[in-house]
Amino acid sequence: MTIFSSLPVSQQVVAESGHRFDANRHWAASLTLGFGSHPTNNSNTRITRMNHARHYGPLRVQRPFYPEGRAGCCHVYLLHPPGGLVSGDALKVEVNVAENAHTLLTTPSANKLYKADSNDVAWSQNTILKVADGAILEWLPQETLAFDGSIGVQNFNIDLAQHAKCIGWEILCLGRPASDLPFVKGHIEQRFQLSQNDRPLWLERQALDPNHRRFSGKWGQGGTTVHATLWTVGLDDPNEAIMALREQLPATNQWAVTFRRGVLLLRYLGHERNQVWDLFQQARNILRPLLTGHQATTPRIWLT
Repeated sequence: MTIFSSLPVSQQVVAESGHRFDANRHWAASLTLGFGSHPTNNSNTRITRMNHARHYGPLRVQRPFYPEGRAGCCHVYLLHPPGGLVSGDALKVEVNVAENAHTLLTTPSANKLYKADSNDVAWSQNTILKVADGAILEWLPQETLAFDGSIGVQNFNIDLAQHAKCIGWEILCLGRPASDLPFVKGHIEQRFQLSQNDRPLWLERQALDPNHRRFSGKWGQGGTTVHATLWTVGLDDPNEAIMALREQLPATNQWAVTFRRGVLLLRYLGHERNQVWDLFQQARNILRPLLTGHQATTPRIWLT
């Protein structure tokens, strides 16, 4: 039975579905994936299989792909049919990569962070990545588009074993400049925590608020609309990797690379989604052979 109240439509509670439309609205969805390395009929080779997949709400995966051969990296596409987050959405993705497995996770399209409702209810997005000894994880989602007025928090927690390897990126585009809809209000917070053997290596909190001086100040974001970070852990020779990036990537003042506490970070601040996308793909082409011993393979979904 659906119950209607005298409150405004935005504040009514729809009891039948269990969904709230007031300041306490909360729509959860979760996805837990597990990958393991398994022997094949050929005793000399192993295959990475997705051996666990559990979901709640509108989060799914397509079947695994093996564009690098059955003994190569397992490619999986994460699907969120709604296409974006609205007020009250709480998405959680947890990935566990077992010993000696190798998987690549990406998305078929951009993620969208929509404008908050009249109650300014926030959304949340939690990503937990766990990689065991000898395992490799490539976390390569397409960009996130934040609409003007969006309010929420993104949490990234990366937990690596001593001999685990990981390469990943996050690309955040603020507003829709092509439609003359800049990001002039709202608040988005990004939190990164990368640990190895329970020892924190990279802790970061970035608050994006157009009303704060840091947002437009040259000492902060400088008014840029595209913020992106690429990370890599597990390189045998970080100095070689940094030199290769500096020599082969386009020479601009919009990106910089550092290496501290075992983590290589490539940062981008600019205004062009296509520019950072091309930059990060070039960087991955350089880093992946150094990290895994294999040339970079482009996920087919990026070409559609």
